[in-house]
Amino acid sequence: MRLTTKSRHAITAMMHLANHAGQQKAVTLADISQAQGVSLSYLEQLFAKLRRHGLVSGLRGPGGGYRLARDASLISIAQIVDAVDDRTPAERKRLFDTYRPGTRDIAHDMWNHFSRSIYDHLDNLTLDKFVSKENAQAVTAPRLRSFQASRLPADQRLAS
Repeated sequence: MRLTTKSRHAITAMMHLANHAGQQKAVTLADISQAQGVSLSYLEQLFAKLRRHGLVSGLRGPGGGYRLARDASLISIAQIVDAVDDRTPAERKRLFDTYRPGTRDIAHDMWNHFSRSIYDHLDNLTLDKFVSKENAQAVTAPRLRSFQASRLPADQRLAS
């Protein structure tokens, strides 16, 4: 099994959303584009597919953007790969079948098993396993400090 560039960008973008899941504000594609160095139009194409597969939800208007459609613990890496890779079911089956008609590779069964194992591993990896506490704290810390500062008397707010 091979991860495409499209899959890698989608996985990274979904991790970005997962790291910002605690925020009130949705994450814009412009933010993801800047963080990843990927064009906005490319991300729009990926997110259309992710939305069709029920992995993200979009919010329109001011303050709009994207959020995970469900908890990060319920979204597997394999689901993301399946959503953005333009493969038919027959093509997906061939990912796990290295046998070529007219030949019999000694390692045929081993490669099939290996490819299936990789896919199964990706299916067992969920986004929450990649959301670090440091990232979540870095995202929420400025908002928390702002909230705490707003509760201080005016003379103490100026000092902080």
